[in-house]
Amino acid sequence: MPVTGPAAGSGVPGLRASDADRDRIADILREALAEGRLTAEEHGERIGAAYAARTLGELEPLVADLPRAGGAGPDTGRGAAPAHPRPYGHDAARPGGAGPEGPGSTENLVAVFGGAGRKGRWRVPCRTNALALFGGVEIDLTEAVFERREIVVHAVAVFGGVDIKVPENVTLRTTGGGVFGGFDVRTQEAPDPDAPVVSVTGFAFFGGVEAKPRRGKRLKNLRAAG
Repeated sequence: MPVTGPAAGSGVPGLRASDADRDRIADILREALAEGRLTAEEHGERIGAAYAARTLGELEPLVADLPRAGGAGPDTGRGAAPAHPRPYGHDAARPGGAGPEGPGSTENLVAVFGGAGRKGRWRVPCRTNALALFGGVEIDLTEAVFERREIVVHAVAVFGGVDIKVPENVTLRTTGGGVFGGFDVRTQEAPDPDAPVVSVTGFAFFGGVEAKPRRGKRLKNLRAAG
């Protein structure tokens, strides 16, 4: 079970956690798993709690008993929020549609000894966190509505799998990797500079992450935000 106790070094445990804060904790947990400090079960439990955490006070106890590099503070920057573009894709030209979600919009998909997924017609947040622990997560973006040009899918597979499908005319990039697992992302650069960019990050430990274009599935109205 995660260690409880005072939030180490946060100073403001009630402050809302950012995606950067969750990633910082996830990196520490990943190193601890690779070094044998955590079992796969402990790692899965803690990383699931990390991506569900809302405050710094909920995050810091998850790594209170683990070594970590200093100097990584919470992300408290309050820069101006980017302007919301019009949607990309199938609903781009639809008048009267729902407005875009906020710039910090995040969705969590967690499969523990089971399955989770998103497919069909859905509005893609700027970030999707997918955790598969002895389970499977399926993310199908081929009929989705892209409301911003760049989105991130952070996929973590521990004795499980994450399967991501994208339209064939978007840009697909990755910065992920595998530890005794496979992180297979079929990267591509879309010929249209206005095409959405899907970045797949994360890691696989005795599991697999796969992302690839789905032939015959294409987004329309790529210049709707122009």
